[in-house]
This record gives sequence, C-alpha cells and structure tokens, in this order.
Amino acid sequence: MKYYAVIDTNVLVSALLKWSSPPGNVLELTYRGMIVPLLDKRIVREYKEVLARPKFHFTQNIIEDTVGELERLGICVDAKEMDIELPDLKDRVFYEVVMEERKLEDAYLVTGNIKHFPAKPFVVTPRQMIDIIAGNVEG
Repeated sequence: MKYYAVIDTNVLVSALLKWSSPPGNVLELTYRGMIVPLLDKRIVREYKEVLARPKFHFTQNIIEDTVGELERLGICVDAKEMDIELPDLKDRVFYEVVMEERKLEDAYLVTGNIKHFPAKPFVVTPRQMIDIIAGNVEG
C-alpha cells in the first residue's frame, strides 16, 4: 500500500540531522516507495532554502540529492489558495497541497509542528505516520 503525504520542512531537516529517528524513518519509507511525497514548486523552493541555511551544515550535494529524490518520487499538486489562518504564513502551502490531494484520495500532512495546523486526523507527527503505516502493514 502507498501513502500520500506532504512532508513539512521541519521533518526533512530533522531526518537529515538524525537518520535514526521518526523523521528519518519517514524519509526512508519515502525513498522505499511506501510514502509518495506531495509537492508543489513553493514547497520545493522552501526545502532548498531551509536546507541551505548555514546552521545545518548540509552540503550542496546533500541538498540537491535529497530534494531531487523527493521530486523524482513525488507528485506535483496544483493546489488552490485557501483562506485559512495559520500561526506561520509559510505553512499555508503545506496545508493547501494536502487539502487539494485529499479531494482525490487519502493524504497526510507530516509535521513536527502539529500545533501550527488545524487539529485534523490527517495532520500527523512522524511517529504517528509510522504507526499508521505499521498498523496497516501488520493488519
């Protein structure tokens, strides 16, 4: 079974900083094809901008390889702008993309900042995403 998910930038950063972690597991499941990343050009741009911040010390190769692989594995979603208030305006695109994809099929928004989004069952932490997949694999 495949799971469709918007991966928030904080999950991507956390995965690259510590592979042996729930965010790292989410990225690994993405690379293995179990999670299909949902993207749009604004998300890709944010990934590149945030990963390039000097404080993370990611090389240009790591950034290009990571984002390139997500683009290769992912689906580009043409999301409509929504009139929704969120604590961080930059988070809006992640919510818009997941809501657009949910018109067609189940999709999740995987984030480490769950309180930045409306309380919905499809807005999940990396650990919750792993549990969802494990529950369906075992059941």
